[in-house]
Amino acid sequence: MIYCVVPEELAPELYDRMKSYYADDPAVEVIIDRRKSERRDLPGDNGEHRREVRDRRRARVPGEFPQLDPE
Repeated sequence: MIYCVVPEELAPELYDRMKSYYADDPAVEVIIDRRKSERRDLPGDNGEHRREVRDRRRARVPGEFPQLDPE
């Protein structure tokens, strides 16, 4: 499913036009974005609602590389 998201401020002029443009394509749904604020910006009681930023790279394997012959 592909979502064509129309900002709420532009919905009066764009929503009907986009809806008719994609009417023949069942894989596209036109929706109006009605969010008022970012959920991540809301203060949590204990911080558990905050987005967690992690380093997803693998940890290096401990040890050293063996010496190679320069051939």
